[in-house]
Amino acid sequence: MASQPHRPQARPDAGRRAGRALLKLAGLALLSGAVAGCIPRSRPVPPPPLPEPEARPERVERPSRLPADATRNRVAVLVPLTGPNAQLGQSILNAANLALLDTGGARIRITAYDTNAGGGAGGAANEALADGNGLILGPLLADDARAVAPAARREGVPVIAFSNDVTVAGDGVYVMGVNPAQSIDRVVAFTRSRGAQRFAGLVPTGTYGQRAGQALTAAVEGAGGTLTGMESYEATAGSLTAAADRLAGRGRHEAVLVADAARNALLAVPAIRGVSPPPRILGVERWALESDVGAQPGLRGAWFAAPTDANYAAFRNRYRARYNANPYRLSTLGYDAVLLAVRIAVNWPVGRRFPETALRERTGFAGVDGAFRFGRDGFAERALEVREVTASGTTVVSPAPRGFD
Repeated sequence: MASQPHRPQARPDAGRRAGRALLKLAGLALLSGAVAGCIPRSRPVPPPPLPEPEARPERVERPSRLPADATRNRVAVLVPLTGPNAQLGQSILNAANLALLDTGGARIRITAYDTNAGGGAGGAANEALADGNGLILGPLLADDARAVAPAARREGVPVIAFSNDVTVAGDGVYVMGVNPAQSIDRVVAFTRSRGAQRFAGLVPTGTYGQRAGQALTAAVEGAGGTLTGMESYEATAGSLTAAADRLAGRGRHEAVLVADAARNALLAVPAIRGVSPPPRILGVERWALESDVGAQPGLRGAWFAAPTDANYAAFRNRYRARYNANPYRLSTLGYDAVLLAVRIAVNWPVGRRFPETALRERTGFAGVDGAFRFGRDGFAERALEVREVTASGTTVVSPAPRGFD
């Protein structure tokens, strides 16, 4: 199976200085436990805590195709490099390499494995483990994470997946994507703090919508509000507009969450705002991935919560300068995952097991996307900001906390 070994270049002068500037701007370092602006644990009830993992067996050394390296530990990046998600996978890999260059990366060596090649994600994981990688970053999709987990678990190698599906987290698998429930909790809590009491929701059928509905119910209860209605709809324009009409007929709402892409949420606007006074429209974390969210007047004034954009411009400029292209917004997951690995590698003796307990530092880590930390449940708790949709795009109405309590 094809892989792409990363070969760090001789230490570039200008690039290294620019990289240090980015690190300084973004504040990419282990967070202190006593930081101003701390964030409490999210209100939505997470899955039941897992028991403490049993001691993993020592890894069995196997012949590697890669040359021996006495000074660096190997870290695998599992992403799709062929197929329909190849461009996104390449962007994540580019960002991972950029993080290695920006930090010097003297303690780790990253190697890419294509999760869309012949053996799929499971085959990519087997190859990465045979090559002696002690940490796996990726894969991107939840189903791929499920395919990777058993082999990684047998070898005692942690997996930091780029998925946002919390059901794959636990027992050595850490989920780094933005949890929609945390986004909903953050925007509901902020809206409640601005005086709204009566909340309603429009959620699509399927797993995402079901979880969004559960998160909305928990968030409203946790914030001391009242859930005044919820309607589900199929993935068609007619079904969504009909659900919005039904919701509008169920009484007065002060805020309505539309758990869908912004371009789809726009279809519900006439019904939602067709009453007086019009309720506030609330969005979800995926709105942050839509660069034209402010192009439609109907969504202006809507609020949604997402990772901070404060550090993204510096990252994007560094990425453009190196790769002569714009990064995918999700590529920051690759960058921040390598920052985390580099940080922990300071205390990771070469040739030894990755110190997995360091992933669960209570004070957390900082990256381009802001502060985050992993709990025993295995998914990332994130400090999120609340944005308002404007004619020029979005503006921050509640900054992301800088740390955790």
